[in-house]
Amino acid sequence: MTTGGFDLRGINHLALVCRDMARTVDFYSNVLGLSLVKTIELPAGMGQHFFFDCGGGDCLAFFWFPDAPDGVPGISAPAGRPDQGDLTSAVGSMNHVAFDVAPEKIEEYRARLVAAGVDCTEVANHDDSEWGISDELHPGVFMRSVYFLDPDGILLEFASWTRPLGPNDLNHEPAIATATATATAG
Repeated sequence: MTTGGFDLRGINHLALVCRDMARTVDFYSNVLGLSLVKTIELPAGMGQHFFFDCGGGDCLAFFWFPDAPDGVPGISAPAGRPDQGDLTSAVGSMNHVAFDVAPEKIEEYRARLVAAGVDCTEVANHDDSEWGISDELHPGVFMRSVYFLDPDGILLEFASWTRPLGPNDLNHEPAIATATATATAG
């Protein structure tokens, strides 16, 4: 894909921070089934940087820093799953990671998470209704997903597109920051 003169091939990796690398490796390898493909010991005891293959040539990476401060729910990340409260996180934060899965696998993958003891949402049918979610699968549903947290509270999602997106999916103008929000941020 060429955008603005750059020939982009997708996301190389998304790097997050974990509290315990061994626990992170166990969850992402043994629960989600991602292959650990690269491990790096950072110099001078700074920590570690590990990479997991998450499909399509993309990686999900984690840093472990011995003295990393704790995250602040609702600021550095959402306070919880979308079905449990506020999805808001701070400007510049990472809100969640959505793994692309085949539409016919979404129910099976949710059942596998539950069997592994992972607390997760019901399957969400995302549509263009007022609340953006439907109890029923219908032709207006554009994505189905399941949300869950990793051991460090990172919000994860298995998501599947249910139909191609097109011009009719572009119905909203971008929001403009209010004077108060702009003054506070600056």
